[in-house]
Amino acid sequence: GHFFHPTEVNPPFPLEETKDPDTPAVFAPLDASSPRLSLDFAPDAFRFYLYDSHQGLLLCEPSDPLPKEVIPRFLVLDPATRRRTLLPPPRRDTVPDDRSSRYYVGSALLYRAHPSKLCFEAVCFAIDGGHPRAWVASVDNGDCSWRALPRDEDVVVDFDPWRFEGRCVHAAGKIYWHICNSERVLVLDPVTLRFSYLPAPRALRIDALAMCKYRVGETPDGRLCLVTDGQQQLHLWVRGEGRSSDNGWLLERRIVDLSALCDMIPGMPSNRMLRTHCIWPTDMDAGRTGKVFIKTWGFGRYTYDLHTGNMERLPTRSGKDYAHPVFAYSLAWPPTFLAPED
Repeated sequence: GHFFHPTEVNPPFPLEETKDPDTPAVFAPLDASSPRLSLDFAPDAFRFYLYDSHQGLLLCEPSDPLPKEVIPRFLVLDPATRRRTLLPPPRRDTVPDDRSSRYYVGSALLYRAHPSKLCFEAVCFAIDGGHPRAWVASVDNGDCSWRALPRDEDVVVDFDPWRFEGRCVHAAGKIYWHICNSERVLVLDPVTLRFSYLPAPRALRIDALAMCKYRVGETPDGRLCLVTDGQQQLHLWVRGEGRSSDNGWLLERRIVDLSALCDMIPGMPSNRMLRTHCIWPTDMDAGRTGKVFIKTWGFGRYTYDLHTGNMERLPTRSGKDYAHPVFAYSLAWPPTFLAPED
């Protein structure tokens, strides 16, 4: 199923979007056979926002804003076994005097050692003197230790770090962070813990100042992909080389015109220019369903199936909408009763 924070239904374009309240995360099962999960075992969860879902765990960061030089405490939840752990921040003397140049960005779950235990590693990173530095938390049934890696001097952050999205995307074995209006994304290899940039297709640049909207994802067969709204259409790009390759990407499909999507949504403006300003892709479903999450400005949240062309309104809860992002959640594998203790 999926975890998400319900959000207020926004007024239609051109009215401004409402500010999302601190709404606790809820679970929407994929179908009738899915377990009904809840976070009611963690009464403090309402003070946190979801930032990652991986291998049956949820990673959360505090909802209250913190100074950007501060690495927050992380709440990690296992909804299946109803266990939680609150990670302490790293010791202040882990990297002496780095707080003066540190700008905290975001976090991710790396791996889980065993499905029956809260044994896992999580990573967060900050920009330190113009380069990313990873901090890794190793947790063994409640005992947490931190280590700071050296700054990755091969990766230069020559723009304002506020442009990073704090929430990551797991796809094709690596971890990605989008950068607002950028021609590249930041990549972390979870094995080597080294950072790099991955360029988007050059065709996505609109002009010297703007890029098309694009989101990193994974196809149902496990390939790295991008879904974009270039040329007023929904496009699917996949990694590959060939005569038509663009920065290592191949345009696999021109899926559907945005105007055709607007025709499927009740209440959309009739003006063509206004319509296409009111709709955009927000993410590929990380559950490998082949669906794209679609956001509209005041007309609801939807999924679009890339294979069938079906557009479905995401049901609201208590008069609220699904928020972005929507986190795919699956139980850890193998399940506890099949996993040996050692």
